[in-house]
Amino acid sequence: MAGKDLIRYDLLVQDALKGVVRKVLIDAGKDGLPGEHHFYISFQTDFPGVRLSNRLRDKYPQEMTIVLQHQFWDMNVTEHTFEVGLSFSGVPERLLIPFDALTGFFDPSVQFGLKFDGQDEEEEDEIEEAPPAPQPMRPSEPVELKQPRKAAPAAEKKPAPEKAPASKNEEVPVSKPEEAEANTAGTAEVVSLDAFRKKN
Repeated sequence: MAGKDLIRYDLLVQDALKGVVRKVLIDAGKDGLPGEHHFYISFQTDFPGVRLSNRLRDKYPQEMTIVLQHQFWDMNVTEHTFEVGLSFSGVPERLLIPFDALTGFFDPSVQFGLKFDGQDEEEEDEIEEAPPAPQPMRPSEPVELKQPRKAAPAAEKKPAPEKAPASKNEEVPVSKPEEAEANTAGTAEVVSLDAFRKKN
């Protein structure tokens, strides 16, 4: 019944949300991380323009998650990429990551996350039953967290909404990713781009 989206609102929203990540990283590079904020950033390692060592590429051939908390340096953010120094098992590395390579961003201190569609998944007829949970938020153990985390609730919670969302741009509660040992996204607020796509 609805017409075809020729404006591609989903891509516009995705670009806008990547702009949020860009702004946050610019501020972190200038002033450091405020308070308890720290970031899990997931990205496609095989995306064009990603620069990382062969050692890391062999270990993470498709996707990896980095943690920006205490051990990062020389953050450099441009319009389309960011570059950062990190220590992996005591070995310093320098990574260059295009924003278009991002698959997820998560700040456990405030339970806020963003999930991005992969650039190679632009067909809308792909998987419609994808869960709203941010699948890329599983730490690939590159950098260990320095602060102890509270254990997340053991049993999965039934989605009993306490507050009804005010608009269609609803924030979806997300459950803890199964493989994330340090991630406490028990009740994380996630903006899923699927919420902006038209349903057939």
